[in-house]
Amino acid sequence: MTREQDQTMSTWTVGEVARELGVTVRTLHHYDEIGLVVPTERSAAGYRLYTEPDLERLQHVVVYRRLELPLEQIRDLLQGGDAQTHLRRQREAVLARLDELAGLVTAIDNALEKTMSDQRLTHEELKELFGGEFYDHRDEAEQRWGDTDAWRESQERQKGYGRAEWTQIKAETDQLQGELARLFKAGVPATDPAATAAVEAHRQHITRWFYDCPPEMHRNLGELYVSDPRFTASYDEEYAAPGLAQWVRDAIGTNADRQDAAG
Repeated sequence: MTREQDQTMSTWTVGEVARELGVTVRTLHHYDEIGLVVPTERSAAGYRLYTEPDLERLQHVVVYRRLELPLEQIRDLLQGGDAQTHLRRQREAVLARLDELAGLVTAIDNALEKTMSDQRLTHEELKELFGGEFYDHRDEAEQRWGDTDAWRESQERQKGYGRAEWTQIKAETDQLQGELARLFKAGVPATDPAATAAVEAHRQHITRWFYDCPPEMHRNLGELYVSDPRFTASYDEEYAAPGLAQWVRDAIGTNADRQDAAG
């Protein structure tokens, strides 16, 4: 923390304290107004400055608040006892909360075992499985392609997928994209048969799980990977491989051209 020095002791501004302890400036002002934690110093310009004893008191308040104690109870607790007393009391409270939460986790796990086998995953569970970025744009995707046969086919298929299917889809997706990244990093040209075989497997994955994806539609997806920065980042940043999205687009185009020529 940046310290603002005066002649007798170290002091900290409201903003510095807020950043250090993870609370808002508004919260600190409220604690000041109700007399719970009052900064004892002022700068030459009249701004609040916290001393080391102020910080120690505030740290205890923050911990007690995280334990969900009301402010009035915290005020009473701070009336007596030294720092060691407070720390021991806080430790006991945290351990009790850990036992409670561990029991709750066990109960949730037991409930999941009974319900997860065939139950469809919720939107939030899908986001957790695939990553928030993948599913956060679902509404936008529906606006762009909701009137297409491909979208309707994809939605109809997904209605029948439970956790087992989505877990398999995720595993296949990771394997396919990992192979694309491996080839790119190895310097394999996008026109190489290994590259076109990899993107063809990607196309077949889409067809198998979501909708019929002919080569020309796959080509359009490849263009989206470079025209939309979010898709580009999902390749380039996810695999620490700048240029990967462009390479995938080129490999998809080469594969589509070859299939068109083969007729």
